[in-house]
Amino acid sequence: MRNSIGSFALAAAMIAAAVGAQAFDQTKYPDWSGQWRRPSGVGNQWDTSRPPRQGQAPLTPEYQAIYEANLKDQAAGGQGTDPTYICIPDGMPRAMNVIFPMEIIIQPIVTHVMIEYLSMLRRIYTDGRDWPENVEPSFMGYSIGKWLDEGGRGRYDVLQVETRNLKGPRSFDASGIPLHADNQTVVKERIYVDKADPNILHDEVTTIDNALTRPWTVTKNYHRERNPVWVEAICAEGNQHVRIGNENYMLSADGYLMPAKKGQAPPDLRYFDRTRK
Repeated sequence: MRNSIGSFALAAAMIAAAVGAQAFDQTKYPDWSGQWRRPSGVGNQWDTSRPPRQGQAPLTPEYQAIYEANLKDQAAGGQGTDPTYICIPDGMPRAMNVIFPMEIIIQPIVTHVMIEYLSMLRRIYTDGRDWPENVEPSFMGYSIGKWLDEGGRGRYDVLQVETRNLKGPRSFDASGIPLHADNQTVVKERIYVDKADPNILHDEVTTIDNALTRPWTVTKNYHRERNPVWVEAICAEGNQHVRIGNENYMLSADGYLMPAKKGQAPPDLRYFDRTRK
């Protein structure tokens, strides 16, 4: 009797797996395999249609002032409002700068976007779920997507995505273009392969954020490498930045704490015995 029950259970599990496999018809989905890279010569700025640091963001007056103060701090050797020097993830939408290459894995209910830098992982759920309640915010946020057949050929060609539930600090790029401190960012994307060249992937990214006067849309482009070599990118390895309080310092080549910018005061040493020679 026990063997019969076990056999029935196994058979049921196999049937369920087979039905699930049949439900996911791979031929209906686009081929986004391989490695996707930023085009050669394209920098790490958010809006690649303009030179970096030239006022491309539609910032509110308050956040424009924050951005300009950040630029002055960076010019003096500081980090400004770019928080990633302490090796926290880029977060969304900045992750889609794809500073190191990414891989896209399409599965029945979720599409994984795996970015090599800091092993950043995005899960885009495509099973029709609603937004969850009481989910802890994260740098990459929570993403819900929908596959579209815009070409009318019976095959999906566009992935439409919305990302919410983000935490900070985050900036758009290394120039320190800030996102609002309230972390109410909403990121909407349309991801699709170029009609003329299947080895070019486009991501139309629209950021809605209270630091902006309007939704800001940029298009990111990636080129496919069919036979990739993957390189591990670990920010913390060899990182010479030292964050103490609200200040950033550096480790010198001989292992001593040193200022990161001209005229920087030393850190508070209240917990050290300063009478020692």
